[in-house]
Amino acid sequence: MNVFIAGQHGQLSQALQQLLAAKARITVIGRAQVDFTQLEALHERVLAAKPDVIINAAAYTAVDAAESDPQTAALINERVPEVFARAAQQLGIPMVHYSTDYVFDGSKEGRYREEDSTCPLNVYGRTKLAGENAVREHAERHLILRTSWVYSWQGNNFLRTMVRLLSERDELNIVDDQIGAPTWTRTIAAATDRLLAHSDQDELWGTYHLTANGTTSWFGFAEQIARRLRETGQLKARLNPIPSSSYPTPAHRPINSRLSTEKLAAVLGEPLPDWQAAFAQCWSERELQVSG
Repeated sequence: MNVFIAGQHGQLSQALQQLLAAKARITVIGRAQVDFTQLEALHERVLAAKPDVIINAAAYTAVDAAESDPQTAALINERVPEVFARAAQQLGIPMVHYSTDYVFDGSKEGRYREEDSTCPLNVYGRTKLAGENAVREHAERHLILRTSWVYSWQGNNFLRTMVRLLSERDELNIVDDQIGAPTWTRTIAAATDRLLAHSDQDELWGTYHLTANGTTSWFGFAEQIARRLRETGQLKARLNPIPSSSYPTPAHRPINSRLSTEKLAAVLGEPLPDWQAAFAQCWSERELQVSG
């Protein structure tokens, strides 16, 4: 299989590359290979690669920066996915596109299901929703995978930021009233691979929620990271829980980011790992790398 992955150095792209390298021929493009602002050239680049599937792991994820740069966010999160969707339809191949819990406003008390009404609170969420709609409109066979609170040992994410700050500062205030599921990139990549294994099933295509199981807050996630650092003697900071109102940001964020993954579990035949179990595995791999 020839897999076309958009997004070269992002944390999810790297997880996909590591997983698929042994089983597929991979074409990866990022800003080093093509100018994403040149949409026609990007379209031709995809067609020339003649892939069997397109996986769009490229995204503008700077949530706060998007508030003051909506044009760039719209380009990367809406117009670029449309280019890939049109190319997929022209080639007669499926497309995988990743989206976010931020398409919801967080006002629901329970877990959001795929069919629930969307209502983004910020520019990032609005551009990601527009990207979803572009993929739905232009690619007949598509997987739109909404995830949340993505982390790994690559790229910019909460895990890496917390490891640095917790080992440098004396005190750290972390929001405790936003809830969701921290999701390891390896979990996302593995589920994507398993979904594509069902690509011969016509009923597969559509939108799925793809997050780890379980729920915590940003403070709860930070506590788990702090506990690991304490075990290795690296913890310096004291953690304090605070409400969102005490930490204003340019972009409003949903209070409830919990997504129901029942639809995905039905296809895969089992639920995805609990977030704490996945985090433990992620941390163990770091310790092996450090000790090795």
